Order: sequence, then structure tokens, then C-alpha cells
Amino acid sequence: MTQPNVSRRSFLRGAGLAAVGAGLAGASLTGCAPQPTTAATGNELASTGGASDSDVIYQALVNPQDYDYRQDTTDFATLFSPWKLGTLEIKNRMVKSAAGSATYLAGYTDELRQYYVNFAQGGVGMIWVEGEAFAMPADGSAVSNETVEFFTSLTDELKSYGAHVGFQWAPFGIAPSELTIEAIKSIEAAGAALAAQLQAMGFEAMEINAAGFNQGEQFLSRFHNDRDDEYGAGSIENRARFVVECIQEIKKICGEDFAVQVLIDLAEESDNLTNNPTLMDMDCDLTKPYSKTTTVDEGIALAQQFEAAGADSMHLRLGPLSNHPCQFGSDLYFIVNGIEGATGFGTQFDFSRHFGGELIGNHSGAGMTLNMVARYKEALSIPCGAVTYMDPAHAPDFFEEALTSGKVDFYMMTRPLTVDPEYVNKLAEGRADEIMPCTRCFHCHIGSNEMNAAMGYCRVNALTQRVMREGGPSAYELEPAPTPKKVLVAGGGPGGMEAARIAALRGHEVILCEKKGSLGGLLSFASQIKGPHENLDDYRAYLERQCELAGVDVRCNTEVTADLVASEAPDALVLACGGVRDSLSVSGGNVAPIENYMNVEGDNVIVWGSNAQAFDIALWMTVHKKNVTIVTPDGVDELDMQQSQHAQRFMTTSLYALGVRPYTHAAITSVADGVATVHSDDMDCDVRIPCDAIIDAANMLPNDGLLSQVSVAETYAVGDCANPFNIAMAVRAGNDAGRAI
Repeated sequence: MTQPNVSRRSFLRGAGLAAVGAGLAGASLTGCAPQPTTAATGNELASTGGASDSDVIYQALVNPQDYDYRQDTTDFATLFSPWKLGTLEIKNRMVKSAAGSATYLAGYTDELRQYYVNFAQGGVGMIWVEGEAFAMPADGSAVSNETVEFFTSLTDELKSYGAHVGFQWAPFGIAPSELTIEAIKSIEAAGAALAAQLQAMGFEAMEINAAGFNQGEQFLSRFHNDRDDEYGAGSIENRARFVVECIQEIKKICGEDFAVQVLIDLAEESDNLTNNPTLMDMDCDLTKPYSKTTTVDEGIALAQQFEAAGADSMHLRLGPLSNHPCQFGSDLYFIVNGIEGATGFGTQFDFSRHFGGELIGNHSGAGMTLNMVARYKEALSIPCGAVTYMDPAHAPDFFEEALTSGKVDFYMMTRPLTVDPEYVNKLAEGRADEIMPCTRCFHCHIGSNEMNAAMGYCRVNALTQRVMREGGPSAYELEPAPTPKKVLVAGGGPGGMEAARIAALRGHEVILCEKKGSLGGLLSFASQIKGPHENLDDYRAYLERQCELAGVDVRCNTEVTADLVASEAPDALVLACGGVRDSLSVSGGNVAPIENYMNVEGDNVIVWGSNAQAFDIALWMTVHKKNVTIVTPDGVDELDMQQSQHAQRFMTTSLYALGVRPYTHAAITSVADGVATVHSDDMDCDVRIPCDAIIDAANMLPNDGLLSQVSVAETYAVGDCANPFNIAMAVRAGNDAGRAI
């Protein structure tokens, strides 16, 4: 029997759309987390706006957050010191993990090449190339001449900037019981043959992805491995045998100087406790005992086998069984403000108990596996790296101390580097305040490759997955303005600030006016309602600093009117004043604008609307013990649509499990005696809902009327005033406008 003709790349092509609907688990949010019997009174919860224990539901007390971990007194001496990956000396401890390139499926393009070159130019010392973007023969046969030419040239260029280069091999996971010994050996041989070809193209290392749903994990995990032979789950040696033999075959054919890194799940946990498998569950048999999940001690024993076989380093990540993005982006467990530990299945982890109680579960996901990795370090002599929100610029002392104390040897990073490819150089040069912060929204990762290429984007970096594509900028570099102009930007939200800084960097004279007393627009509101997790205050500070460095003339408390435009006489006007909402008029109803959510009185609240702001408000009020119902004129397909696919999943399952029901295609017809009458076209009947107050979170409407009142040669409308949607689309439009002037 030969190796089955299945690849992770081909599998992911069809996985995403089904994964979007990965369902609401039957369990409630109490399913994974026991209700605390006592709680220390007066404990201030940063994640819930400083509310005391008595003001919030008990789920908010399961994983209380401490955000006092971001001190900055270090010189990063260890972070910027070299380390050894086998015989390779890497110049710093920040490593580009093998993720992200699967969004580039158009072939061996200049865009794909520049994706990697940016990291090397930006100072990254070790770059891992993700295999999913390339049609590598699964059987180890010869790659195409085009492949050889592309990679030989790419590795040469990356090395010219002082970076070392490795390639991740991620053979698709087939159930061990379906593989004959011959098939197992053929997979091992194919990996070694591919390694030899990669070595000839200039690669210096291979990472064996034995995590997630890949082949190695299928053998390592007792949850998946049901064989009873020498590759079965009967012993640590047998479970490790497949990966051990892969290491040995690679070393045999490529030599000891060709480094081998192994990626594993350092500890597993069962997040989906139902008997309702979905495509994202990788067809796991969820009736298997919870006791079959891998513990840290088992993982260490397996890693010792790999070290003995010749592995040069370990890449360690978390191993939830059913939600794949949480394996490499485990900070998703903190994206639901006030219900930290939400799993995406309507349940909640208690980080003092789950994963052995060994995670750092109170820093919003930052460095959450470092204590576990430290245990691996104690048992191994090879370097160990950690992944998931390893962001030294975010918490300098915290991440430097983990290196100096020996908890970890290097940080595997993708999102911070993708947001700002110059991250490493800026940090080394003492320009941390110029680093674009990752806001952890997960818009950059979609369920399948095609979806990612079509829909993925960055909330902060307007060029991500757009540059060199139709409709996007033609290059990363800014083209100097052929004729400097006077530019007036109306509105100091993210779209306006982005337009202002880009125009100023190109050489224009830019005036930015904001009618409020400070910049940021809706970023301040979003930060209040979402909590610190998404770093929106950092993002606002970054944009303000960029405007300062670019020489933008910022004028707060200044509303742009037709008279002001006439007096300033700009050559170009960028309108970024935000959208507007219609006034919701309900007979007998106590309607409050969305900004007044903290002042709403009464226990029963209807949130009118179904956009991301409506869902965020509904969550905040539910966490603060309000009985919330969502009523929206829109359909089911528009619920929480402005957020990323992953944020939607965590938000909706959490809210629904807590009893928040949305009524779609509905209208509030009246309110009387504390009861609202709601008519839903979907149900074709009226519903009576307890109602003390209504929060108006309806979709915004365009607000570009000023453009018809002025006479300016060039005008642009960006963000919510033109096409209300989300922060990312506003920033994208602002960047485009700044480049177009």
C-alpha cells in the first residue's frame, strides 16, 4: 500500500465554509467551568470595567484578568542575543513561524516572495516557510523546475539579510488504524526525500508539524491512536516511533548540519464535550474518554524521544482537540470580554483546572504557555520555543524575564510580524512606540485557503493580503507626491488618521481636524466595550504617534464645516467624520443611544441591531447581569458580521449559551408596562419581551453630505461616513486615499 493521496493543503481548500457554521454545543457555559462557591468581595475585574464581584455573572469570575504585566524597563539583552538551532546561529530570539503563506495561492508570485523578504529585511533571524502554499509532491518525487528556481532565489535573498530559512512539512493526518506499515514507511521516506530537495534549494532546516490534525499528532495522541502494534498507543516509544523515524530518515539523508525542529501539542484538552462532530473536529470520535488527552508529562516524555533521535529544537503549542485556530492562536480564549475561557462551543475553560491548571490564564493570553514550556526546558537539553501571542513589544519585562530565567529559548511569532514586518528592527532601535500593534481580531485567519485569500485582511496594516493584487496598492513603498498639496482631513478616527499619516509621509501638507477633544473616533468606545484584550488603546496611541512623526497638523475641538473648508482652501479634502444612526422611535419605549450603555437602568434590555457593536453591547450588559434580547431588522446571515469568523463563533456561542436570543427580520412595535411587543417576519407572529430599556445599536448610515457643500478639486470619503462597516475597512480606505492624493 502506498501513501494515501491526501494533503493538508487540499483538505483546507474545502474546510472553511463548513467550519464557519461549526455549531453551538449542547453544553452551556457551565459545562466546562464549575460555579465558584465563594468569591473574594471587592476584587476589581479589569476585564469587566472595574466592576466588583457582585455586579457581574459568575462566569466573569472564573478566569479573572490581571493586566498589570506590561512594565517596560528592559534593554532586551537576551531577546537580541544569539541562540543555536543545531549548528545554525540565529541572531535573535524572534522567529517567524510557518503560518500565513497559505493565503497566497496564485503561484510563485512577486507578492509571495516579498511576503518573506519583508521579514528578513525587518530583522527576523529565523524564518520558517509554510508548506501549504506550495504544491509539493506528497510522495517525495521531484519538484518542478519552477519550484526549484523560486526557492533557490528566495533562500539566497533571505540569507543576504542575515536570516536563516527552514521549511515546515505538515503531512495530512490519516487515522493510524487506516495505515499499513508500508504506508507509514512511505510517508517517512517522502518527508526525507522532500528534505533533501529543500536542502538543495538552500533551506537549512525542516520542521515536522506533528501537532493539530497532522500525521504525527495522530500517532502521538492516545485520543487518536487506536493501533496495537509498534506504532500504537501502548507505550511512549510506540507513540513517538513515527516522528522519531522521520527525524532519523531526514538526518540520514541530509546530514547532521541540516536542522530538524518538531512541532507538537504540549498538552491536550477536550473543548467540545458533545457528540456532535463537525468538520472542524476533524471527525474525532468524541465518545472517547476525556482521560485520553495528552498531559504535559506525556508530552515531555515524547519530546525526550525526539531529542534522542536527533531533533535540534522543539516548537510547543496548545492542543485543544476540536477548535484548530486555538491550537496556534490560543488567545482566542480571551476574545469574549468578561467570559474569558470561552471555548467556541458554548462552554468555558477554568484555567486553574483545565490543561492541568498550568497555563498563565490571567494575562489575556499573553505568554500563556510559558510555564508549561519551562517544564519541557527542564527535561530537555535542546532549545524550546513557545507560540501564541508571544509579543515582546507588548509586555517587555514579562517576555524578557521568561528568556533570562530559562523558561523558553525563542518566540514563534506570525501575527505581530505580519502586522508590522519591521517589528524586530524597530524594537532593536528603541522605536517600540512606532510598532503597529496586533489587535488580535483574527481577521487575518479564515477557515480555508481560498476564503483567506478572498476575505482575510488586517485591522491595522492596510497592505496585508492586498498589496500587489487587483484593487490594492501596487507596492509596499509609498510613492512621493509629484506635487505637494494642502490636504484637509475631517475626522480623527482610524480611517482619518491613516489617511493623514500616509498623505503626510508622501510629502503633502496635512491638516487633521477632529471635533472632539481627542483623536481615536470609535476606538475609545470599542476599547471600553471590548476590554484591553484587543489593544485598541495601543492602536490609537500608535496612530497618534505616526501623525506626530509625519508632521500632521492636528487640531482637536475643531469641526470641519463648509465655512472652514472655504477658509482653509485645501487642494484635497478627505472626509472621515464617521457614520450616523437614524433615531429609533418606539411608542412608549425608553430608547438610549449606544454610547449611553453604562447608564441604562432596569434589568431587561433590548439591543436594537445585530452588528458587531450590538453584539459587543449585548455581551457587556449580559456580563453585568442584564437580561438581554437582540432584535434586528436584518437576517441571520448578518449577525455580528463585522467581526472575524473566529470572533463571531466565540461571541455567538457564548451569548446564546447565556440565554441571549436574537429575533431577526423583526421590529419593535410598542412598549408598555415594561413589556415590548416585537413582530418577527421569520416567525410571522408577535412576541412579548420584558423590556425596561432599549439600546439603539442599529447599523450606521453614510454621512458624506459635506462633500456636496464644498468646492475642492479632490475629495475622498473614507470609513463609516462612506461605507459603514468596521475598523479594518476604514483603515483600508484611509490608506488608499492617502496614496491617491
